[in-house]
Amino acid sequence: MSQSNYPAQFRYSTEHEWVDAPGPTAATVGITDHAQHALGDIVFVDLPRVGTAVEAGKPCGSVESVKAVSEIFSPVTGEVTEVNATLADHPEIVNQDPHVKGWMIKVALAAGGVPSELMTVEQYQELLKREGS
Repeated sequence: MSQSNYPAQFRYSTEHEWVDAPGPTAATVGITDHAQHALGDIVFVDLPRVGTAVEAGKPCGSVESVKAVSEIFSPVTGEVTEVNATLADHPEIVNQDPHVKGWMIKVALAAGGVPSELMTVEQYQELLKREGS
């Protein structure tokens, strides 16, 4: 898997979610290319509603594929400000473009911003190697 599949400006969780937070107050969240490959064809995405409080490391939704249903863990703490409504009718977008069009939620970050334990792209790719991906 090439590095180009994982944007360098994102941070990554051990649960295979990504976070794009260009500033300290807002972030966009999705699942990684690795996660969508592991899941297979995604047929349904269940996301939290706007206004829902999410907490880093806690489930905030689920993704159903032809293989299984998997929880989505929020990599950040805050309040959901926007949901990618397109995924309700076209969940396959997550398979096609997980890091851009397949984003899932936007979050107004709680104080503290993006957790420091989230990985850089290099650290995430090391995790994938250790996991045998």
